[in-house]
Amino acid sequence: MMITPDVIAQLPLADIDAVVFYKRDEITTDLICCDVEVAGRVSSFHEEAKGWDNLIAHLSALPGFRADWYEAVANPAFAASETVAFDRR
Repeated sequence: MMITPDVIAQLPLADIDAVVFYKRDEITTDLICCDVEVAGRVSSFHEEAKGWDNLIAHLSALPGFRADWYEAVANPAFAASETVAFDRR
C-alpha cells in the first residue's frame, strides 16, 4: 500500500475524529500501525508503507496531537501498546 497525496487528501484535518497507533507482532519485529477515523470510517496504515512520513506530518498538524506517540507505542517491544494520539469524539 502507498500513502499517496490523494490518500492524505481524503483525511482532511477538520474531519478526523480519532488517530490511534498500535503495534502488530511480526514474530521478529513489531510493525507500527495507525488507524485514522473519519466520519465513522477507519483507514489503517503501517510504517512500512511508502508515504508514511507524509501521513505522520499531516496528522501532526491536528490540534492537541500527541507528539510522544512513537515512544508510547514502541516501548516496551512486543507488548500491546495502543496509544490514542488524537480524539475529537
